Amino acid sequence: SQQGEQNLQTLSIQEGENVTMNCSYKTTITNLRWYRQDAGRGLAQLILIRSNEREKPGGRLQVTLDTSSKSSSLSITASRAADSAAYFCAHGTTR
Repeated sequence: SQQGEQNLQTLSIQEGENVTMNCSYKTTITNLRWYRQDAGRGLAQLILIRSNEREKPGGRLQVTLDTSSKSSSLSITASRAADSAAYFCAHGTTR
């Protein structure tokens, strides 16, 4: 399956804020992953959400997926300085 890479978002965060990032896609997907990338480091997968799931919590992180509007959001609650990174989503598509 192909990986579609979208919407690189670099976040500079004020501590304690709630932050939401969005990404959209164009094809039919089987799942969607959110990643973060820190300067000088590789990618770290945060959360994988499957196409039949609406939301997926992960500690202070929450991912939602809306297949009708083909969009996903990643929310960070009570953000910390350490959350400053580049975030993006990638999706697995059906062949």
